[in-house]
Amino acid sequence: MAVIATPGSNPASLAAKTATTTIPIVFGVGEDPVKLGLVASLARPGGNATGINFFGHEVATKRLGLLHELVPKAVRIAVLVNPANAPTTESNVTRDTGSRTHPYFKHNSSTPGPPCVPSIYSLRSYVEVGGLMSYGTDDLDRFRQSGIYTGQILKGAKPADLPVTQSTKFEFVINLVTARSLGLEVPPGLSARADEVIE
Repeated sequence: MAVIATPGSNPASLAAKTATTTIPIVFGVGEDPVKLGLVASLARPGGNATGINFFGHEVATKRLGLLHELVPKAVRIAVLVNPANAPTTESNVTRDTGSRTHPYFKHNSSTPGPPCVPSIYSLRSYVEVGGLMSYGTDDLDRFRQSGIYTGQILKGAKPADLPVTQSTKFEFVINLVTARSLGLEVPPGLSARADEVIE
């Protein structure tokens, strides 16, 4: 028995779905898997795929709200965009964040980047290595759920019978060292809501 697991990538999940209609697929995607065409519905996936929706794009507005709380006087917000994924990113930025945001295209490593500015990320790993803040789904929980479904399928369960799960655990992490280096004072209410504060 074989299973294709793509726990953290929309493109890989779509490629797997295009490649086979028989090998079971356990995906992890940041967008609605029904809209992506991976499953017929969340409750009854049908076909050969199931997995987890980790709300990658839905939490963008929440991220910007948290950043605005820390830097309330900010009037312009830039969103770093991978040029290879520009159409999808631009549509999500417009949909999720409104007109206050501006895409910033980073074409290659020789292109000068933006100055050091307050930033918020979707993954805690960026904050662990010096980023300011992150808000997103708990990666360990997402991968654990993908592993559970993969194990169940290897034991004989059918993807069509396993409802698509949706992330329920989210993490908010602040790096106080980075905040201080940027001359920012983190409001007590904001740090109190953080799941982890790195000092």
